[in-house]
Amino acid sequence: NSSFYGIIGHGKAMQEIFKLIQEISNSDTTVLIQGESGTGKEMIANAIQATSRRKAEAFVKVNCSVFPENLLASELFGHIKGSFTDAVKDRPGRFEIANEGTIFLDEIGDLEMSLQAKILRVIQEKEFERVGGNDVILSDVRIISATNRNLKQAVDNNLFREDLYYRLNSFPIEVPPLRNRKGDIPLL
Repeated sequence: NSSFYGIIGHGKAMQEIFKLIQEISNSDTTVLIQGESGTGKEMIANAIQATSRRKAEAFVKVNCSVFPENLLASELFGHIKGSFTDAVKDRPGRFEIANEGTIFLDEIGDLEMSLQAKILRVIQEKEFERVGGNDVILSDVRIISATNRNLKQAVDNNLFREDLYYRLNSFPIEVPPLRNRKGDIPLL
């Protein structure tokens, strides 16, 4: 689809990424997009969603680096009334909102270890609880994540869970730096 190149770029490296996106379009495989800041990782996530079998369902985006840990847990998993000071009513989280669709976890490398364990549970068990709650909520969500960090190195340095890394990295996409694809700069 030639119009699709306008979304992800025209260069040879981006055409290879487009081929990878086509390979996984009918899959629910977790995808890990790694590359420097500003290289179009979110555009690639958008392209994956636009070609997926879940394209008609919710596509929920969360930047993991902008929330403090306790607030991010509430954003991702929701909370029940009274679970913390400002929890004046029950609230669904992003995983619940994305059910049957896709969630994009941007800057996944910034997650604290305790949240990494909870994300791993969602991937493995397809379930979670809201903050302060005991009811199990089932989750049918495709996870696309992105980071500008070298997660393998973070695993080696005990800063990122190895089991989560391998679950997220089922289908890796490495985005080349912009200095190697200057023709894509106007698109970004």
